[in-house]
Amino acid sequence: MAEKTEFQVADRQILNALQEDGRISNQDLAERANMSASACWRRVKALEEGGVIERYTALVDPEAVGLSFHAMVHVVLSRHQAGHVENFISAVMTRPEVLDCFATTGDADYHLRIRCRDLAAYNEFLEEFMFALEGVSTVKTNLILRQLKHETRLVV
Repeated sequence: MAEKTEFQVADRQILNALQEDGRISNQDLAERANMSASACWRRVKALEEGGVIERYTALVDPEAVGLSFHAMVHVVLSRHQAGHVENFISAVMTRPEVLDCFATTGDADYHLRIRCRDLAAYNEFLEEFMFALEGVSTVKTNLILRQLKHETRLVV
């Protein structure tokens, strides 16, 4: 295994600090990473340009904004024709209710994490969207009763 260089250690410190507080000032970030503010700014820019830092965002409490329905949806496609798969993926990417979409092994081809207003909104999502997609064979829903852990921070 390759040894960590000073820049790699500094990058990890920067990434950990930004994941904890994305609004941290460059000066405070530089202090945490034990480097000058200008060197820190250059490293952050390099991490952004290199795609390591994908974007900055705010985490919103879904319940506070009226999105109380939370479910995992297991989708099986009837045929794995290229057109069906591409259409499914393209369509899912456009839906704001779909927070995550995973292509998986096992009983389902895709697992979607859904957030919407309520059961009626979810039923509308199913009937007007999911069941209308060509190639969708089976849709199973698991309601999420309680979220025990939700983490966005990666250990780097």
